[in-house]
This record gives sequence, structure tokens and C-alpha cells, in this order.
Amino acid sequence: MDHHPDHAAAPLAASATSAAEQQVRIDLAACYRLCALHQWDDLVYTHISANVPGEPGNYLINPFGQRFDEIRASSLVKIDLQGRTLEPGAPRVNVTGFAIHGAVHAARADAACVMHLHNSNGIAVGMQQEGLLPLSQHALRFYRQAGYHDYEGLALSAQEQARLVQSLGSYPLLFLRNHGTLVCGRSIAEAFVLMHTLERACEFQLKAQAGKGRLFQPDEETCRKTYVELIGDGQPEGQLEWPALLRKLDAIDPTYRL
Repeated sequence: MDHHPDHAAAPLAASATSAAEQQVRIDLAACYRLCALHQWDDLVYTHISANVPGEPGNYLINPFGQRFDEIRASSLVKIDLQGRTLEPGAPRVNVTGFAIHGAVHAARADAACVMHLHNSNGIAVGMQQEGLLPLSQHALRFYRQAGYHDYEGLALSAQEQARLVQSLGSYPLLFLRNHGTLVCGRSIAEAFVLMHTLERACEFQLKAQAGKGRLFQPDEETCRKTYVELIGDGQPEGQLEWPALLRKLDAIDPTYRL
């Protein structure tokens, strides 16, 4: 993947063990900053986690208490599946918040990046009994590719983790009803692009429902055909968009790379 060659390589973070991990740190920090730009953050809550290359069972996540717009490559914390920090003196992380991520990472080997957000449009659509409807081209990217997990309160027990993972199945998208959204990506770039597509689809649905008159839905054959066209050759999405998004961040504030 092209990662904006005009920028000098940032030094390895103190806890980074390889250039590959450093690149994941940069991409993950960029993802946090982009979410902040889109106003998808929720004070210091919600999380985006990513696999550490070459270290099965280890992940990177934001330190608890930092805003998304403050995250840097070096500030990300390396943890294990139980949410335990792996470096002495590392900042604390939200272990309870990682419970969802840990369950998904453990169940889904393809989930290199897990995004869980409290984005308003996604929560609003998840509240609706029928969930995401095939009303827009954006929504058709997730045609029959979304799971739904009913709200069970704040605590996430081992039993609920199992139910949540079952609700997600092999889908890239899970609506946590009355709570938020969760997207799995085979790369950080793919996770962000999928979340962006989802947020637009939910926004379009809510605006359409606010108007008068009946809504038009394409027929099932058209929905199926369009979904196949949208996923193309099945390669991870975001490969074209991600370098452009990094250029945008570099023009605004390149400190996410540090």
C-alpha cells in the first residue's frame, strides 16, 4: 500500500519492535484522527484496535483518557487479548471497553482492525427494528452483510461476549442496538472506509425517513447484483482512498505520525 512517500519516515516508537508495527501505529493513529475530524468520537470513549504484526494475540489501542485528536503513533498502547498492557509504565487502557474488541479479535482471524464507535447516525438506525434498509447505494455495500446484537446493558460478561460474536458471525458490520456500531476490517484502511460508507448509508436513511411519502427500495435482484459489483474482486477496500486520507491529515497536522 502507498503510504505517502513525500513524508520522511518517523522514528520507531519506543515500544515498536519492527518497521511493520510502526506502520500499523501510524495508520491506527491516523484512523483515530480521521474519526475526530468526522466528529465520530465520544469524549474519551470508544476504541479502535489493530493487530500487532508478527505478534499473534497482541494489539494496539488508545490510552484511556486521550481524545481521538490527540492520538499519536507513539501513544498507542500494546495489550494482549485480556486487555493487559505489555510494557512497564504504559498508560492505562479501558479494559472494559476492550472486552468487545478482545472477543471479536479472538473469534475473527481476519479482523486486523476492529472499530467500535458511538456514531449518532449508526446508533439511530440500530434503534430501528428493521435496521439498515437497502435504500441507498452506500447501504447496498452491506446488503445482507450486517449483524444485530440486542442491548443487554453496560456489563459485558463472557456469556454476552459469546452472544455478540455469534451475532457478528462472518459479517463486516455489527449494529449494537441502542449502543453503537462495530466494523471489522482486514486492514485499518478497510475498517475506516467501511465505517465511512456505513455512516453515509445511515445518514441517507434517516434523512429519507424524515421526509413525506413512501420510500423506494430496489428489488432484491438489483440489490444482490449491486452488492457484488461494489465488493469487486474481494480485495480489502481502502487501498486507493487511504493514501489520499493520509495526505489530508498531513496537510492539517502530521503529528499523528510521531
